[in-house]
Parts: sequence; C-alpha cells; structure tokens
Amino acid sequence: MIKSRHIVLMLALVVGISSCGIYNFTGGDVGTAKTFQVNYFQNYASQNPGSTFEPGMDRDFTLALQDLILNQTSLDLVKSNGDLLYEGEIVEYRISPMTATSQQTAAQNRLSIGVNVRFFNNTKEDVDFEQRFSFFYDYPANSQLASVKDEAHQVIFERITQDIFNKSLADW
Repeated sequence: MIKSRHIVLMLALVVGISSCGIYNFTGGDVGTAKTFQVNYFQNYASQNPGSTFEPGMDRDFTLALQDLILNQTSLDLVKSNGDLLYEGEIVEYRISPMTATSQQTAAQNRLSIGVNVRFFNNTKEDVDFEQRFSFFYDYPANSQLASVKDEAHQVIFERITQDIFNKSLADW
C-alpha cells in the first residue's frame, strides 16, 4: 500500500515537472534561440569624469556574462551570428566615500561599476534594448581597494550580469 503511494507520487511529480514545457528553474525563456554571442565589453570608464581605468576588468566582465548565460540556459556560445547578441561597454569605475567618522574622515568607501548594454534578439525583434546597469560594493575606508577588489568585482559582476539576464531572458 505504501509502496504504491510512493510510485503514484513519484509519477505525478515526474509528469508535473515535465509538463512545465519551456519553463526552467532559472526563469530564462530563450524562445526559439539556439545560440548567443557576447562581444568584448570595452572599458571606457576613464572617459567618465571621476572614474578610473581598471586593467583586465573588460575581459573579466565579458567572461562573467558568458558564464552566467551558459550556466542558466541551454544556449550555445558562438563567436559570430548568434541568435542573441550582447554588446556594450564599461562606463563607470568609481570609488567614493560613503560615511564619515566624527573626525570627518571616511569610514566607508563605495566601489561603483556601470555597464552600458545593447541586447539584440534576432529571433524576436521587439525585445531588443539598450540600458545601463550598475551596482556597488561598500568596504571599510581603512582597507585598500586591492585587498577587497576580487570580492568586490565578484559581487558586483554577479548582480549586474543577473540583472542583464533578467532583462533579456526572464519574462517577468
């Protein structure tokens, strides 16, 4: 009796999951697209007043976006003629004081990164967009950026790439 209930329950679970069709656990809807392309995100942050140039960040961000899309979809990464195309540039890399101590010195700094993204869906034209995405990481003012940079970039890239993914593929 108990064994037959388990079988019925398992069967219902399998049917329920498989009947979800185009849905997946990440919320991405790729439609009829099979491939995607992420062009190299050039680093133009130094052209924005108050921003600085961070070497290697362009490569790291491009790879982070590629990895997120590869991990959350069944799309194949291609070098050209992708069904979905992501391109853009890094437009901000800024460190600014956020809070002050009673001695009027910075107690906390904020690293902000901004990325301008253009998205083209060659299988569904009405969803193309161009938008700026940005996020930040706060750290103690008595810490050097070099000591928190890896963690800061990881946190910021994770948020920005997920926001790009949600805007381009999550139908929310």
